[in-house]
Amino acid sequence: MADELQFVENGLQRTQIDEFFQDELGRAGYGGMEIAKTPMGTQIVLKAEKPGMVIGKGGKNIRKITSTLENEFGLEDPQVDVQEVDEPDLNARIVADKLANALERGWYFRKAGHTTIDRIMESGALGAEIVLSGKVTGARSRVEKFNRGYIKHNGEPAEEIVDHGVGTAVMKLGTIGVQVKIIPPNAELPDDFEIHDDVEVEDYVVEGDSVDDLLAGEPDEEEADEPELGAPPSEDEAGADEEPVEEEVVDEEVVEEEADYDDPEVPDEDDLEDELDDLDAAVEDELDEETEEEADELMDEMEASEEGDDE
Repeated sequence: MADELQFVENGLQRTQIDEFFQDELGRAGYGGMEIAKTPMGTQIVLKAEKPGMVIGKGGKNIRKITSTLENEFGLEDPQVDVQEVDEPDLNARIVADKLANALERGWYFRKAGHTTIDRIMESGALGAEIVLSGKVTGARSRVEKFNRGYIKHNGEPAEEIVDHGVGTAVMKLGTIGVQVKIIPPNAELPDDFEIHDDVEVEDYVVEGDSVDDLLAGEPDEEEADEPELGAPPSEDEAGADEEPVEEEVVDEEVVEEEADYDDPEVPDEDDLEDELDDLDAAVEDELDEETEEEADELMDEMEASEEGDDE
């Protein structure tokens, strides 16, 4: 079987066993389980509020559970160990079941939620959250939340530190889902820090050169001798056993093409300047001739008008 299918099958089997314990040991205060496969068989640790009810009179109940695990779930030589829960109000599975039972007995959801979360915080929890979803009061479904303290919702702390439990309350109007999250006391959170009073800072400072001294100082000889990243190794570092490789010298003929400045299509700069000067002079001469002709015509007109006035 492929590894992926094996993981899926193991997870499905674990979920089925957990549901079996929840149905079979609900009255005993089932608080979760841990399964570990050993060379001797399968080790199962049950957490319960009332271990006596799990074991039964003369071990009758525990033998029944063991045979069921072996026959129906295919576990090899299951070894069941029962542990008592020290503080039931800090176990999310037990709290969720108790809250669901309170709702089924007719408790108002607000009173049941506040009472339950207060008991959790009084037991020393760092934070808790209760979520009720379903038809809590009427025909319309909604979600009600009760929060106290500090709670984590995502990341590794939410998976490793937060204890999560789920319960179900079957009501006349419909089913109400109960979710409980608890952060137990003395949990080490990643954002915790401590403040020490009356502590000398010098006791925690590492002795050494200051930043200014390090910046002003010159690099050591050992650091200077170290080659830079990406630099080729020197001849000494290359090794004495390696023979030097003679580089082949390739004679390359460099052909320089001299530009032919005597090309008639490309005029010289001096010739261009002379042509521009001649062009400017020709334009000025034409302008002077036209100006003189206009001046002569104007003078003739003025003289003709004066003679007409004398007559």
